[in-house]
Amino acid sequence: MAVINFGSINIDHVYHVEHFVQPGETLASAQYQQLLGGKGANQSIALAKAGADVRHVGRIHTNDAHIKQTLIKHGIDCKHVQCSETPSGHAIIQVTPSGENAIVLFGGANQELDAKTVLAALDSSKSEDWVLTQNETSAIEDVLTQAKESGLKVAFNPAPMTESVKSLPLECIDLLIVNEVEAAEFAGTDDLAAMEEYFHNNWQHGEVIITLGKRGVVMLRKGQRIEVPAFVVDAVDTTAAGDTFIGYFLAAYTKHTDAKQALVRACAASALAVMVDGAAQSIPDLDKVNKFVAKHT
Repeated sequence: MAVINFGSINIDHVYHVEHFVQPGETLASAQYQQLLGGKGANQSIALAKAGADVRHVGRIHTNDAHIKQTLIKHGIDCKHVQCSETPSGHAIIQVTPSGENAIVLFGGANQELDAKTVLAALDSSKSEDWVLTQNETSAIEDVLTQAKESGLKVAFNPAPMTESVKSLPLECIDLLIVNEVEAAEFAGTDDLAAMEEYFHNNWQHGEVIITLGKRGVVMLRKGQRIEVPAFVVDAVDTTAAGDTFIGYFLAAYTKHTDAKQALVRACAASALAVMVDGAAQSIPDLDKVNKFVAKHT
C-alpha cells in the first residue's frame, strides 16, 4: 500500500524576528536559515519517517536536483519528481519567539504539474493506494478526478486555503484535513460547533479532520465525533507541525490503524515537531514518536 503525494517542493528562507514585520517597517532578523520545505515535501518526509511507502510527484528547478536526492535519502520514491527551467518554489518565513510563523509563498515549478503528469504517476497505482495533495501545486482538479476514476482513496489538505478550492470536485475527497481557519472558510463561521454541524450536513461522502492547535484535533467520521487533546510542550517553531500531523496520521490510518490511535500518534509527532526549529528537519523519527507516546499516554 502506497501514498502517492502530488505535492509542492520549496526552498524555505527562514527569518527569526521579534514580531511579524508591519507595513512600512524594516525589521532586523536575529537568525537566517535556508531549508527544504513545502507542504508537499514536508508531508512526504513525515509519511516516510512514519514508515509509509510514499511516492512524491512534483517539480523543481534543474539546479536544485540535490533536493531530490535529499528526499530519496528519506526513503521517498522520487521517480516522478521532474526538473524544470522554472525556478523552484520558495517561501519567506518569519518566526517569532513564541514559535508563531507568517509565510509568503512563491509557487514556481510547483505550478507546472498537469494532467499528463498526474496520469503518468497514477499509471502503476494499486486499488489499495491512497492519493494525497495540498493547495500549493497546479492540476489539483486532475489529481482529484483521476485518482477517484482509478478507484483510489483521496486525502486533501487545502492549504493555503483559497476561494478556488470551493469549486474543486470535492465529492472526490475521502478525507479532508483542515485547520480551524480553513474549516471556517468552508463553513462560513468560526464557531467550532457550527463548523462541525456544517460538515455533518454537507460532507457525508467523506471524513473530516479539524486540527485545533493547542486544543488538539477533532475527527468527524461515519456519524462519530472523535476528539483528541494536544500534548502540552514548549513550542519553538510551529512550521511544518500540521504537515507532520498529516504524514503521521495517514501513515497509520492507511494501514487500518484505529482512528483515535492514529490521531494520538499524529498529535505526538506534531508536538515533537514544534519543539525544533525549521520545517523538514523538525519532523521527528518514528522511534522518538513511539517513545513519546509510551511516556505520555
